[in-house]
Amino acid sequence: MTLATEQIEISKFMSFLQDWDHGTKAIRHQILNDFINTSKGKTSPELELQFAQGASLFLTRLTAWLRITYMVGTCVTEQLQAIGIFLSAASGHRYLIEILEVGGILTLLEILRLKQLQEDAKQEALKLLTIIANAGRKYKELICESYGVRNIAECLANSKLEKTQEQAQILLELLAQGNPKYQLQVYKGLIALLPCTSPKVQQMALQALRTLQSIVKIVHPCIVDPLLNILRTIHYEVQYEDEPTSNLAESSPLYVQQAAAAKVIGIIIKESTEIAEEMLQLKVVHHLMIAMGNLEHASSQKQACLTLEVSIYGSYLIHTFPVVEEHVRQAIGESFYELYMKNPENLYLKMDSIQAAVLVNNKVNIPGSMEAAA
Repeated sequence: MTLATEQIEISKFMSFLQDWDHGTKAIRHQILNDFINTSKGKTSPELELQFAQGASLFLTRLTAWLRITYMVGTCVTEQLQAIGIFLSAASGHRYLIEILEVGGILTLLEILRLKQLQEDAKQEALKLLTIIANAGRKYKELICESYGVRNIAECLANSKLEKTQEQAQILLELLAQGNPKYQLQVYKGLIALLPCTSPKVQQMALQALRTLQSIVKIVHPCIVDPLLNILRTIHYEVQYEDEPTSNLAESSPLYVQQAAAAKVIGIIIKESTEIAEEMLQLKVVHHLMIAMGNLEHASSQKQACLTLEVSIYGSYLIHTFPVVEEHVRQAIGESFYELYMKNPENLYLKMDSIQAAVLVNNKVNIPGSMEAAA
């Protein structure tokens, strides 16, 4: 680039900055849209070329205006999209540092908490936090140190749009990976979502917990009651549903929860004998058998069958809790029990309505003292 050409580009860029600095809200909105439409996917060198080696001057203006206006909702989505172009630019690590230096993480987390903001703005904030978290462990720690887990979990719980919920779930799982200092905090944050009244939120929390359990390794006792409550609630809602059974379709969120809860329970009882015993005393076998008999949802049946098998013939539970096998065998009868144990994973394919009714109406109740019962 010749000196004359360079001077022309610098002059154009200074004029651009003046338009921004003196522009009305409408003018700035147009500038944002033009930038978003023409600059997506650009690398850091390309952005610097576009702004005559002064891209940071525009980024500084973006972050400053966002801090001033996000609480009143002025062009928040567009501002975040524009900032996202800088954050996602290849070789643009310095843009990330510049955003963090002006409190970018705190601003993004605060956006998630504001009830008056549209969900598309919150989706963009979650995307930017995800980009930051993907930059490395220390950035994940910065987000967590800023009460990020709580804010993101609350956003997941309070959002109405599935797209926002999914973005929050992805971010929570990401914060737990490769972040040993805060992975237990994320784990507990997901457990706190289980009592949520939204079936979709519960389902997402269960899906994330299933992934995190293998990372965290330990089983926290506070997960027991929420998991069992999900199984109980689903049973009662299905049992006393006023609408015809056909309305509770295969894709019903309630049934998806049931399947997810059964799978997570199976993972947990492999990890901790102590937690397994507590669950057994809280009638987990009874509720798993009900899920096994749910002819409306094959996945619930399959996951419950596999989890119950673990509680009977898990690698270390067989000698500890033989009473489980005894109670299940008595409840469903010898021939049905043999059919089940022959191939638990595919039992739902062979189950008839009478066998399902036996499971749904089971009265299994493991005694309070496992040692005495054994």
